[in-house]
Amino acid sequence: MGRILAIDYGRKRVGIAVTDPLQMVANGLKTVHSKDILTFLQEYCQAETVEKFIVGKPKQLNNQDSEAMNYVRPFVEKLQKQFPDIPVILIDERFTSSMASQTLIQSGVNRKTRQNKQLVDTISATIILESYLEANKM
Repeated sequence: MGRILAIDYGRKRVGIAVTDPLQMVANGLKTVHSKDILTFLQEYCQAETVEKFIVGKPKQLNNQDSEAMNYVRPFVEKLQKQFPDIPVILIDERFTSSMASQTLIQSGVNRKTRQNKQLVDTISATIILESYLEANKM
């Protein structure tokens, strides 16, 4: 059984989270610059078995794709081309950034740490992955 890797794709940064090999627990992995994401994923997939990619799909409150899909869609196409044997699943990512910020507040993290956008992106990817795992429990 391989890991499930979640991606919170942004124009500047990409938050990444991954499951354990048994696909039971989601953990934040890191945040990388968007220009480096495919190289990072190539190296990661050489070191670890990845069963599927979960990519956050930006949506508006009315359930239509947000403007951010204009740069997520080309990324997903490149991802599918580079990793044709690994399925890519898009899931709704509405509110993940605000949920990540709220998680930090509830954790008692100081304001300066909460403003660390890389940390917020990693937590957002973790929330995306947790949502996927919860929705697909057997």
